[in-house]
Amino acid sequence: MALTDRQYKRTFLESAEAAVIKVQLETMVKDPMYNTQSFYTTLQVDDFTFVEKHLAYLSDHPKLKATEYMSNLRLKTKSRK
Repeated sequence: MALTDRQYKRTFLESAEAAVIKVQLETMVKDPMYNTQSFYTTLQVDDFTFVEKHLAYLSDHPKLKATEYMSNLRLKTKSRK
């Protein structure tokens, strides 16, 4: 039996994989090498943090490989000074 979208989101967010990703995202936020400040977003969600935004994205896209997503996110947000 396949999980509904809502069940998958809850299952993912409670998973060990999501916990590891959350730690990685929080580490990125604290690291000045990464630009994690959002100045504009098409998602008009009140006080949606960088960590919450990316965990929500991963939970909304179950076919996405989280390791590849995180690798790309690090490349996109890394400061090039």
